[in-house]
Amino acid sequence: MNIPTDLKYTRSHEWVRLEADGTISIGITDHAQELLGDLVFIELPEPGRELAAEQEAAVVESVKAAADVYAPLAGSVIESNQALADAPELVNQDAYGAWLFRMRPAAVSDLDGLLDAAAYQEIVAAA
Repeated sequence: MNIPTDLKYTRSHEWVRLEADGTISIGITDHAQELLGDLVFIELPEPGRELAAEQEAAVVESVKAAADVYAPLAGSVIESNQALADAPELVNQDAYGAWLFRMRPAAVSDLDGLLDAAAYQEIVAAA
């Protein structure tokens, strides 16, 4: 299983990448997309939406199930990956390249409370 060490993770299987401009990109992990199977629909948050940490932000649907995607940190949505509206399978092809949405976090320091790759690996292994 692919768990890049340069990302942060949540217990609910989102990955978070801190961008150079202080924003964050959010997607679902390789483990999550494997569990869901072939994605057929993704509902993305609207830019400008304010989110609390752990608030439902998006929905991914596969042929097997639907799953909520949660905001890893409090902040505002600045962009959604509209390419995924027409091609949700991009997440299956490259879970860490196909970000779902980007946020401007209320406090970048809150990233420190998220899981590193080793801690996320332990959660996946224990499941």
